[in-house]
Amino acid sequence: MAHFHDHFSGVANRYADFRPHYPPALFDYLATIAPRGSTVWDGACGSGQASLDLAARFDAVIATDASREQIASATAHPKIEYRVAPAEQSGLPNQSAGLVTVAQALHWFDFARFYAEVKRVLRPDGAIAVWAYGINEVAGAAVNELVQDFYANVVGPYWPPERRLVEEGYRTVPFPFKELAPPAFRMEARWTLEQLLGYFSTWSAVNRYLKMNARNPLEPLAAKLNPLWGDPNVSRQIVWPLAVRVGRV
Repeated sequence: MAHFHDHFSGVANRYADFRPHYPPALFDYLATIAPRGSTVWDGACGSGQASLDLAARFDAVIATDASREQIASATAHPKIEYRVAPAEQSGLPNQSAGLVTVAQALHWFDFARFYAEVKRVLRPDGAIAVWAYGINEVAGAAVNELVQDFYANVVGPYWPPERRLVEEGYRTVPFPFKELAPPAFRMEARWTLEQLLGYFSTWSAVNRYLKMNARNPLEPLAAKLNPLWGDPNVSRQIVWPLAVRVGRV
């Protein structure tokens, strides 16, 4: 447990409510690269967001997270077994999974220990897929400019150093597998201003800012966005780039 950086237990409920959803096409693709009928290990599953999509396409999902709070806030599903365990010590038997997935969490791991665990747990014909999404773009130039400034400059200094790996689309992360070339994916949502601000409230940088400054950086942002957004009940298109790396042992 020494390597577990817990940036999210304190916002576990909001994390489940406000995080964007991964595209169905991603999970359809994953179902084509894993052996039929195989078990999926979803590492660092958080509140089980990806686990639920995996359960719609696979017979069994073992979803682990080092945070008890995240597991406690996860949505129950008959095909998903949730467990509290760090990604580097899953507790799964040797060669028991046909697919290992990590959604928006690989950058927190001890790479050497995690990859050794993946190679132990994966079946010989199995695959690993990891993905991450960077800063979102919001429809409307003036609104988007404020969002980008908030990300880079207001809370920018409060991002953990691992965030850089996400910004680089995981291209600089070691990945000791025979790499496959997945299709291009992106995440999309239509959100109201309240939903967008709710998403920002789950950012580790926002929560570090709040702890260190005893004030909420979202309040001045909301005051600036309100007049630009217009009707608060109107939703705007939000897009995130999705970086995906896939491989076999």
